[in-house]
Amino acid sequence: MSANLNSRTAREKAIEAYDNARTSAASVGRKAGDGIGEAPLIALAGGLAIGALLAALLPKTTKEGELLGPMGEKLTGTARAAAEAAKDAGKARLEELGLTRDAGAETLKSILKGAGDATKASAQAALGAVRDTK
Repeated sequence: MSANLNSRTAREKAIEAYDNARTSAASVGRKAGDGIGEAPLIALAGGLAIGALLAALLPKTTKEGELLGPMGEKLTGTARAAAEAAKDAGKARLEELGLTRDAGAETLKSILKGAGDATKASAQAALGAVRDTK
């Protein structure tokens, strides 16, 4: 009788654990659905990130290389050209504004010299104030 009671208790515990897991899974599913409904762009970005991570982790097949190789090279070339164009345009605009590397170095030297002079004047004023209170 004791073995039968123990087996029934174990069975009941297994059923209870299964029911709890099923309820938890349903709750998680509902919460995920609610989250997607409230912020679909965040869900999309998360899905894309997970997809990119999986794609990076899985080995590339020969067929993928054959089919997507030229496309990848084209995308890489286009991205490099876009980055170079942006860099050149930004550099040209900074030069138009007179913000060159040399001008920046001179400005930095001037700021550091001014800060040093201000520190020296502050120290002298503090020293003078201390002497006047004696």
